[in-house]
Formats: sequence, structure tokens, C-alpha cells
Amino acid sequence: MRAGIVNVQLPGKKSQLRWSVSDGAGEAPVLTQLLSTSGHALNTRCGGRGLCQGCRVNLTEGAVLAAEGVVKAPAEIRACQARAAEVEISIEVPLRSLLAHRPQICTRFATRVSGGARALIPVRDGICDHGLAIDIGTTTVVVALVDLRDGRIVAEAAEFNKQIALGDNVLTRIELCMNDPVMLRRLQHAIQQETLVPLVREVCRESGLGFERIGAVVIAGNTTMLHLFCGKDPTGMGHVPFTPQFLDHRVETPTTLGWVPENANDDWLGANVPVHLLPGYSAFVGADITAGYYCSGMIYNDAPTLLVDIGTNGEILCQRAGKLLAAATAAGPAFEGTRLQHGCRAVAGAVSAVRFGAAHWPAELERIPGSVHCPGLCGTAYVDFLAEARRTGLLTEQGRFNPAIYNALPKEAQRQGPWGKALQLHPDWPTATISEADVAELLQAKAAVAAGINTLLHQLGLTAADIATVYLAGGFGMHLRLANATACGLLPGFLPEQIALVGNTALGGAYLALLDETVIPEMVRSTGRAETVELNQDPDFEDRYLDALGLL
Repeated sequence: MRAGIVNVQLPGKKSQLRWSVSDGAGEAPVLTQLLSTSGHALNTRCGGRGLCQGCRVNLTEGAVLAAEGVVKAPAEIRACQARAAEVEISIEVPLRSLLAHRPQICTRFATRVSGGARALIPVRDGICDHGLAIDIGTTTVVVALVDLRDGRIVAEAAEFNKQIALGDNVLTRIELCMNDPVMLRRLQHAIQQETLVPLVREVCRESGLGFERIGAVVIAGNTTMLHLFCGKDPTGMGHVPFTPQFLDHRVETPTTLGWVPENANDDWLGANVPVHLLPGYSAFVGADITAGYYCSGMIYNDAPTLLVDIGTNGEILCQRAGKLLAAATAAGPAFEGTRLQHGCRAVAGAVSAVRFGAAHWPAELERIPGSVHCPGLCGTAYVDFLAEARRTGLLTEQGRFNPAIYNALPKEAQRQGPWGKALQLHPDWPTATISEADVAELLQAKAAVAAGINTLLHQLGLTAADIATVYLAGGFGMHLRLANATACGLLPGFLPEQIALVGNTALGGAYLALLDETVIPEMVRSTGRAETVELNQDPDFEDRYLDALGLL
């Protein structure tokens, strides 16, 4: 028997973890595994493959066995790739690496359509008069309990999608299912039992209503999330021709889905309560965008319009004269901190806004309330930085620090390390640091979104100036400074006044579908007339992408 100790310094507390393995049983457990079983799960966004930097910790004493060999303290290591190489080691876990840090989740949405008089189900006062609207996002999940008699949202609850402990994005989760069929059940368990069961319980507890009052459930989500919720194999979407098992509107029940608490004696939804899964457009433009198309009012807008949802995945709809194009582009992970030195999701304490004055330094920073600690910078801060640093000349068009300005900054602002040249934005916050490597990642992400938008505009014979309204959906969009989003080229060629912030329209579409029996048929009709554009098949997409990599 071999055993050891890992001393863990967490924000505000210490913990001592013990491990042991039988002789001949192999190496010590991977650090992320050890931390997770002890209640300190880390951001293993890439499924523990060592690709995303989300689980970085500081090795302060001892040595670990990592992918590159034995690493001795002091060193920064990826916990998913490291095992204790000595009997006792010590690590420090920064706040940004903890999965348990509660996210800021957008539950607000703008509805730009009127509702009908008849709800999705017959309403019986005091018996069956409420419904659940659910948005299953790749990163976050929102549940709203809706009074079907008057449309009030009487309670809502939100949390991380527990699948992120297994993989950060849809492609990672699809690949997990491809490599190991058992992962499908693990991912389904994570969304059904670990995420949704507690959230539904929370809204019922908050409202004081019994489960018997819930007569219907409507769920929006991208195509992969709906497959995993249903336990349907998503691997057909992992390779050409990207074929999902279903895109149509489906009506299930808790019984057919196996969506019941693991303790059979617990109260739960009625066995035959209808669970509506909204229809989607394609493998990567899903029901969340169908819901947004309806909720935003774009479905009834005859003028040239655009819907953009920049989340974990970037999804785009564009229409002109009755023609509707849909596309998806891989951009979102960078704006949620993936592969950025001090990137993090929009959690309490994170830097959310950046402004530069005439002196360039220190920058004016705004942080999300709720924590004295600063885990890093979230996506909106990075968009601000790109626009502000370019406006003031701190960044060149190629995304490099301008030597004439950077070298004149105080030495405490200048940083150099494995990430290359970097800038600490403020002396009080070492984690508010941005490197040239970070900027390169961000430019690739914003170029993917911009090139996707420009490709759809081109195929419809439009320019940015022709668009009457850009509907910007999702929580990320709700907190963007629009002038900076346009200035850095994330929304290329548009003016801030063209842009309408519509919030969590995936949740909004599910909400409207509960209240009006005509909504789902309208959504189904919209999917029938949409044409999906595979951006990589467009001969000019790569040129548009390269053109968008710079900062004008």
C-alpha cells in the first residue's frame, strides 16, 4: 500500500487530502480527481485532456509527475495532468480554477411578440396551472416556474451545467461519447440528476408550490444538449455530414425520458406531464436559436435582420425577403476564459469592464459584485480591452503591444513570462493581467464571429448598413459595451444604434411556448424554411476570417 498527502490552499481556507493505492495498482490519483472527490472540483473544461488551462494550480512544495515529466515546486501546473510524485506535496488553488464558484447567469429576456389567450395545456385553477420553462445551455442552465394563468414567473433558479466537469464544449462532449459509450449515460445523469432535479426542486421550494401543480415543461437548448438530456447518441454530429438523431419538435414525459429522482419515494413531476423539446435548425444551430428567433420578434420582422448569440458557441441567423440563413461558428470558449492566462467566466469578483484614460495606466476596472477576491477577467472585459487598447494606441493593428507606449509604462505594469509580454492593468489586481498570447486567442474568436456574420450577409446580398436590427442574444451580449463590440470588430461594420439587446431568448422562447399554443407550430414552420450554411464550405470564408483578425 502506498499513501500520501496533498495540502491544499483554497481561497480563504486550507484542506488536507489523503490518497492511497494498493501495491501494483499504479500511480497516485490525478489531482483533479482527488480534488473532485473531496468536494473541490476544478474547471476541467476540456474533459481533463490538458488543453484548456482551466484547472491550473500552483505547486508550492514537493514534486508532481506531469505530462512533461517530473515537475518540482515552485511551478504552475495543470491539475488534470499531474499526480503526486512525493509522499507529501502542497498546492494553491486560485479562485478562477474552482468549478464551484457560482456563475452570473442571465435570466432576463426581451419579448417582442404578443402572447395568445390559450396556454399550451388546459389550465385548471389550483390543480394544474403552472409550467416550467428551461434553457439547457452548454455552460449554464436556467429553470423558470411560470403561472400559466397570468404569465408571471413566480420563481427561477440557475446553475452551471454539471456536464462541464466532464467537458467544456459540445465537441468535447460528443468526442467523449465517441470514445466511450458509457459517457452518454454519465452526461445524461449530469444534466438530469445533478443539474435539473435540484433546480426544479429549488423553484418549487421557493414558490411553495407542489409538483402536482406543474402541468407542462418546455425545454430549449442546442442540439447536443437536447440529445444528451434525452440520452440520444450525439456522435453523428462529430463528423461529416454532422447528422443529429433528431431536430424536430418532440413531446416526451418524465417516464419516457427516465427523468425521475434517484430516490423513487421523492415527490416529482407527474409521470405523464408533457415535456416539449423545441425544434432546431441543424446540428450546431439548435432549439435555443429557434426560440430566440421567435422571442426576439425577428420571426415577424420583414426588414433585413440578424440574430447573433455569442455564448459557448457562436450562432447566427440572417434573413432577407423571406429567406432565412443559419450558421454556427466556433468562438465562444475564448470569451469564457478558455486558454487565456487569467480568463474566467462571469463570476463574482471578476473584472467585467476596462477603460483607459489618457495616461494608459492604471486602467479603470469594474468588477462583478459579490467577492473581495478577483479570479480574473471575463469576456466583456476582454472585448473592452481590445477596443480601448487599440483606440489609445497601446495595441497595434496586429494585436501586439506598441513598444513606444508599452516600454514607457511603469515597471509594475509590465509582465513577462511563459505567456510572453503581458500587461497588469491595475496594481491592486495581479490577476487582471492580459498577455499578447491572450490577445491572439481573442482575435481568433472575434474573427470567427465576424467572418460568419459577413458570410451570411454576402450570401443574401447585404451589407452591415442594410440591416435594420441586430438582435444580440445571450447573457454575454447583455453586458457588452456595444461601442466596444463594434469598434473591435466583433460585430463588424454595425453601429451601436442598430443593435437590440434581447437577453436570454432561449429561455424567453420556452416561456412564450408555455403561454401560447400557437408558438411551437410557428417555430416548426421557421425551421422548415431555414437554410443551414456550412461556413467552411464557403470559398471566401477563410479570406473573411483572415481579414477580421486585425484591429482596425
